[in-house]
Amino acid sequence: MDQPLTIKIDEVTFQLKKPHPLDWLPAWGKAFAVFDKQDSGNLSFGVEKDGVRRFIKYAGAATTEFEGEPADAILRLKQAVQIYEDLDHPSLVRLLSHFEAGTGYAAVFEWFGGESLHPHWAFPPPAKYEDPRSPFYRYRRLPLEKRLASYRAILDFHVHVEEKGYIAVDFYDGSVLYDFAADTTKICDIDLYQKGPFENRMGRLWGSSRFMSPEEFEYGAAIDGITNVYNMGATAFFIFGGEMDRSYDQWDAGRSLYDIALKAVHADRAGRHACVADFASAWDKALQAPDGR
Repeated sequence: MDQPLTIKIDEVTFQLKKPHPLDWLPAWGKAFAVFDKQDSGNLSFGVEKDGVRRFIKYAGAATTEFEGEPADAILRLKQAVQIYEDLDHPSLVRLLSHFEAGTGYAAVFEWFGGESLHPHWAFPPPAKYEDPRSPFYRYRRLPLEKRLASYRAILDFHVHVEEKGYIAVDFYDGSVLYDFAADTTKICDIDLYQKGPFENRMGRLWGSSRFMSPEEFEYGAAIDGITNVYNMGATAFFIFGGEMDRSYDQWDAGRSLYDIALKAVHADRAGRHACVADFASAWDKALQAPDGR
């Protein structure tokens, strides 16, 4: 591959595989942040105008980490707009508008001042786990009560996702933003969520293997609410346990919650909770138990 081009707009510098017009961007304000290392094909900016900050996700440019065609990224972003509208929720970043932008497509969101819990571009493993500046490192060292509240926001959103008939495809720690000043959690990047249930026609679905159920690797398998249960259990182990090491020794939220989370990640679908709402109900009941935390 040819050397990437380095481009500067306002306060930000980023790289693309080839030149791309962004003449429409200045109308939205001054760029103060850029996210150009995503493998989704999206190029995203933080912009500010008249004291108001917004987040703009744009498809159409040849980003350095994307292996597909820009046209595919444009189509996927257009399709994602409906998902954000359908799943609007206090714990989801809020979509404000979307439009044809130059030769591509843009979606504008409210700016949320949180940090990604999987900033692979700034803190690739093992720095993610070991560097005190890493958002994940800092998040895991929050008091348990704050992490429980954060997980509750994630869980509440996915109960809502289930109620709306969607499956959480490609949800992982990179989909979670945490504002350390306000102790607030938001979900982002739900672009690949799908109406369900559906049959796995890919083999390995999109996502991080750290969060994916066995059926998300199996061609022809059913993908449904029980799949979402596994995802929420895996999320609990990322927040309270040893991530892929699911032993009790690595868990810091009490035996009752551990047992609930361990059931959720059972390799056999029949061994899990029947749906996310059942998992959330069991989680709440365990929290209320004397040894719940």
